[in-house]
Amino acid sequence: MSRSAKILEWQGCLIVRYAWLIVISALLISGLSLYYVKDNLGVNNNSAEMLSPDLPFQKNTKRFDEAFPQDSDAIIFVVKAATPEETAIASSQLLSALESNRKFFESSYIPEDNAFFRQQALMYLSPTELEKLASNLTDAQPFIGYLTQNYNLTGLFEILTQALENQDSVISQSLPALLNSINQAIIDTAANTSYHVSWQTILNPNNLANKTRRIVIAKPKRDFHSMMPAAAAVEKAREITSQLSTSMANLKIGITGDVILQHEELESIGGGAILSGIGSFILVLLILFRCFHSFKLLFATLITLLMGLSLTAGFAALAIGHLNVISISFAALYIGLGVDFAIHVSLHYRDGIAQKLSNCIAIKKAIHSVGFSLFLCALTTAIAFFAFVPTDYKGVSELGLISGVSMFIGLGLSLVFLPALLSLLHLKKAHALESNKQASWLQTAPLRYKKTIRITSVLLGVACLFAIPYITFDSNPVNMRNPESPSVIAFKDLLKSTTDSPYALYALSNNIEGSRALVQRLKQLSTVNSTVTLEDLVATNQEDKLFLIEDLAMILGPQLSQFDGNLTPSDTEKVLSKFQSTLSTVLTNNQSDINAEILIALNNSIEQYKITLQQSADPTLLNNALDNSILSLLPHTISTLSQSLAAYEFDLDSLPSYISRQWLSPNGIYRVMILPEQDLNIPANLKQFALDVQSIEPTVVGLPVGDLASGQAVVNAFLMAFSCSFVLITLLLLSILKSLYKTLLVLGPLILASLLTCSVNVLLGIPFNFANIIALPLLLGMGVDSGIHIMHCLHEQLKNNQNILQTSTARGVMFSSITTMSSFISLALIPHFGISSMGITLAVGISFTLLCTLVVLPAFSNKTITL
Repeated sequence: MSRSAKILEWQGCLIVRYAWLIVISALLISGLSLYYVKDNLGVNNNSAEMLSPDLPFQKNTKRFDEAFPQDSDAIIFVVKAATPEETAIASSQLLSALESNRKFFESSYIPEDNAFFRQQALMYLSPTELEKLASNLTDAQPFIGYLTQNYNLTGLFEILTQALENQDSVISQSLPALLNSINQAIIDTAANTSYHVSWQTILNPNNLANKTRRIVIAKPKRDFHSMMPAAAAVEKAREITSQLSTSMANLKIGITGDVILQHEELESIGGGAILSGIGSFILVLLILFRCFHSFKLLFATLITLLMGLSLTAGFAALAIGHLNVISISFAALYIGLGVDFAIHVSLHYRDGIAQKLSNCIAIKKAIHSVGFSLFLCALTTAIAFFAFVPTDYKGVSELGLISGVSMFIGLGLSLVFLPALLSLLHLKKAHALESNKQASWLQTAPLRYKKTIRITSVLLGVACLFAIPYITFDSNPVNMRNPESPSVIAFKDLLKSTTDSPYALYALSNNIEGSRALVQRLKQLSTVNSTVTLEDLVATNQEDKLFLIEDLAMILGPQLSQFDGNLTPSDTEKVLSKFQSTLSTVLTNNQSDINAEILIALNNSIEQYKITLQQSADPTLLNNALDNSILSLLPHTISTLSQSLAAYEFDLDSLPSYISRQWLSPNGIYRVMILPEQDLNIPANLKQFALDVQSIEPTVVGLPVGDLASGQAVVNAFLMAFSCSFVLITLLLLSILKSLYKTLLVLGPLILASLLTCSVNVLLGIPFNFANIIALPLLLGMGVDSGIHIMHCLHEQLKNNQNILQTSTARGVMFSSITTMSSFISLALIPHFGISSMGITLAVGISFTLLCTLVVLPAFSNKTITL
């Protein structure tokens, strides 16, 4: 008897003798572990800490965040409305609400709107744009002046009458656009649809400032000890945006940014994971019962698994002190691999009972039969996990440490606690499974068609090699998330923009001359749309612009200052009827240069409105709605115009600190923003933009660079870990098995299963990503474990008249794989693409691993077996 056999024999005797002591001690230790975990195992949900801080892009990002902390980890509010005025009003209201909730938000601001920018708005127009605006406003001066004195519907249509009758003197340039807008307002009011005339657009058409989308940025307060660090801030943001959206028609406020994307990601995973977990648990129970045909064995296996989870969590609390968003998956990995140990012990114990052996002998035989192979499985799988510890991917590094130790925890429980518990539960009887039945055609196929299976396996392996160049890693975390979630929709909409893209890049310069030189080099790139620096905030040609602005202030200033903004009601029906008469006269006499179709359409709309008014249950309410539809946004336009007429000459030194601080840090570092030219929803555009800018400035930071660098770091970590673990496992198997043939018998099917899994992923168009790549350690561990079990059974336990697929070992491998697959396959139904792709990868990988282990491995075995 070998030394290992003697040890296992002695262990079996000890376990049976002290079963009660072992069970009570193990339960007590597990309870203490849970108690310790409750107070000492936190959650670190800071994704920035998932990678080593020593990586170059991490250092660059840290330097940028220290210089400009206001934009790091911010929530982006995307405000959209039907008109520029409504967009500006809603943005201001949103900013006020955020600033009044400092309990949830550290800071908030609107990048393009503040007191300084409103006052200097006209200075940022080009000379041509300003001259055109001055011409429009001068032309509209009588119109504006009259309305400021007569701010009601009566005053509006009176001045419009003058404009139609004396077209050269009143708002001739903007009159067609105004009449069209009024026509639309009348139509929509009659139809009970919201519409507002945009006076800003009418008085200043084709201006880039007439944006119906604005960005509001807020930095939330977060608790990284919580699984959802920004939960309180996100809920408050949703509450605020919901209240604003209900108070203004046609207003949409999207919430996005890295913080909200991560939060909604956890929400979508959590919501689907609960149902998925319940379904998986029930399915696992059914499969295990089908495997054991015994409630006692099922109970013992589940208790062993739960204790293993408790002890592993205790180790994590003691060794690391926290879980991250990657290492939290240790539980799933432990269940998938730990159940393998428990199933093999339980099935071999059951075999002993079925063979009419005593309880004590059945336990000793089970330990003796699988003890060595379980030890080898735990050792090789632990090596696979420990290989991740030295990598730069800290999230997986911590997972590797926890999961590696968990393999020995699972081994100890399966070889000590589980046999002790089985000794106490004492399975009294069990019928033989299939080992004594005549082998079916399917069960004998791997041996009957050895040559065919060997040739097919080699050909499949060679064919799969051609798929390797097409294996990709998608480093864009947005593509992993639920495409239907509001934050992803808002984010991808912004990616189409060349001005508001959240994928802008940022460079730092120690002086202003350096930022100028950098901008000149960046302008040569076709992937760069524009750049923004502190100097770009200083308007050019200020003297000439101020001359025009001062003239406008003299013409419009006194009238604008008299405007009180109180909209007084009018006799709407009378006003409209009177204006209809004007339209009729103008059309009859053909005395206006305005397109007759505009006037006819307006006349028809007024007539239809009057009919609707007569049929309305509340005519007053309808008339008030029309007043608001046409005139409610005028005060905002007048106020904005009045503020802009107070512009003054300024330079870099006179920029307000709240603006210059966005572009110049307190320690003198200048910020350069680089905006993309192309739609960055397209991965190739995103990658090219990042690489092009990095070719000019290697230290540039931003989401595109961070995502690419993170992806590369993860790929490097997995390549290094898998290479090291594969070499170490190979050497370990060679040293323990002392046979190259047996080692290849274990590893060959694993390699084939890996190639087949990658090929299917390529065919399905599923790239590897930050989520599904975590499935690889599980597949590696299962592949090695299954191969060891089958190889050991073939050469150490199988009798000449037995078929490998009828043994408890094969049954254990099959049910272990099916149990693991069932616990993960429901993940494919979760709307989060990263998690669903992990479910698909696991289902495919486990299927191929099982197939290769039970079919390919026996076919390559040279052991002679009687069929």
